[in-house]
Amino acid sequence: QAQLVESGGGLVQPGGSLRLSCMSSINILRFSLMAWYRQVPGKARELVASISSDDTIQYGDAVKGRFTISRDNAKNTLFLQMGSLKSDDTAVYSCYAVSAERSWGQGTQVTVSS
Repeated sequence: QAQLVESGGGLVQPGGSLRLSCMSSINILRFSLMAWYRQVPGKARELVASISSDDTIQYGDAVKGRFTISRDNAKNTLFLQMGSLKSDDTAVYSCYAVSAERSWGQGTQVTVSS
């Protein structure tokens, strides 16, 4: 099972930007799908963005036009560029990947507050 390690979370003011990274322990070309999810305590986990092996990208309705998912195959890293952040974006963001198995990262906290 792949190990996924997220980084880049933190505290940011409304309207600000943040970039999350997810580094994989295995070659990310082995994944058929990689994605970012987020979760707030007491609420269901929500898909933020996904990218498939053929570079098909999907975004959750709440982040369309503000967030961008990308990957660097040479660095085995998935990214999430977040802009125009709102307080509603506050959550734990987790990386997810599908190969022969499904893998999750430990999550990174993003807090949007003034």
